[in-house]
Amino acid sequence: MALTGCAGWEYRENVCGSGEYPVLAVGSTGSACVSDKEEPSAGYVRYPKGRVPQEVGDKWDVYWETHTLDEDGKTVDVP
Repeated sequence: MALTGCAGWEYRENVCGSGEYPVLAVGSTGSACVSDKEEPSAGYVRYPKGRVPQEVGDKWDVYWETHTLDEDGKTVDVP
């Protein structure tokens, strides 16, 4: 009896757990997860709508490795 793997299946890890959302550290590429029932702590902000990373290595997770938000909420390249 031969066993076969699932061709094309790829494991993707969620950025945050159930009941949480990701937040970005202002002025750096740091991030954290916050309970859906809470607002971000000082120094953290929500990602801009439509540019929120959902899975490790997805388009927006990779994008935010080289970009951040400044104190005015503008997207800037990381120095």
